[in-house]
Amino acid sequence: MSDFTSNFWSVFVTTLTLVAIVACALLLWMAGRRKVVAHADNTTGHLWDVDLAEMNNPLPRWWVWLFLITLLFGLAYLAAFPGLGSFTGQLGWSMQGEYEAEMAKARANLEPLYARFASMTPEQVAADPQAHAMGERLFMNNCAQCHGSDARGSKGFPDLTDADWLHGGTPEKIRETLTQGRIGNMAPLAAAVGTPEDVRNLSHYVLSLSGSPHDSLRASLGKPKFITCAACHGMDGKGNQALGAPNLTDDIWLHGWGEAAIAAMINNGKVNQMPAQEHKLTEAQIGVLSAYVWGLSNKPGAAR
Repeated sequence: MSDFTSNFWSVFVTTLTLVAIVACALLLWMAGRRKVVAHADNTTGHLWDVDLAEMNNPLPRWWVWLFLITLLFGLAYLAAFPGLGSFTGQLGWSMQGEYEAEMAKARANLEPLYARFASMTPEQVAADPQAHAMGERLFMNNCAQCHGSDARGSKGFPDLTDADWLHGGTPEKIRETLTQGRIGNMAPLAAAVGTPEDVRNLSHYVLSLSGSPHDSLRASLGKPKFITCAACHGMDGKGNQALGAPNLTDDIWLHGWGEAAIAAMINNGKVNQMPAQEHKLTEAQIGVLSAYVWGLSNKPGAAR
């Protein structure tokens, strides 16, 4: 932790940088003052490859001045910009500031493109060809990494095309999810369920809720244990969108299907996070993107 609480590395980098510049200047000064006794033919007497002689000529003045200008430029640059450890420079420039300025400029340029969608309903935006193309590009840049380019998701990442929503699939709820993000938390419940056999029985009962292949005897034994899960998923297992608890009766499995996958969830729990987009996208962009995502499972093109 000392790396993060002391200024050792800042002082080290600053000292090393300044010593290097001073050493270059000192080397140039020493080279200019040193006198080498030359032979009559103006050589130093050093030979390489039989006849390659070292001449005793001074450094060209243009080269010396260029070297000095380079050193002075380096000192001026380090005074103006970050480069000496934690010193931020007299101009106050930073990569983060540059990024934020560029993003603000880009948003200002894009704002007119989104202006016409402000007065439209999400359903109308989803059915608009231009908004659809813009939403698709936003989705590819910000969502496809997790949900896939076809929005069908993968293990641990919801399918956005099947109308099965953990927190609700209205345009307003989708916009809320995009803006604020979501954190899903399934607590480990094995201790509350009972023995490993009880966990297996409960897993088969959960499978039976969706009509999936299961052991009916184990399911009947596991049914009483479902009371542990009912607080979130409901007694009927249909879930609770207010809590983000999935519907266990629809045969849609976010984290895997089968006894082993369900038992692992009961034993270990699960924490999922959907990152908030409000700091990456403008309000207008989130509006277009939420309408696009809503349209993936509601097919507004047919209505158009």
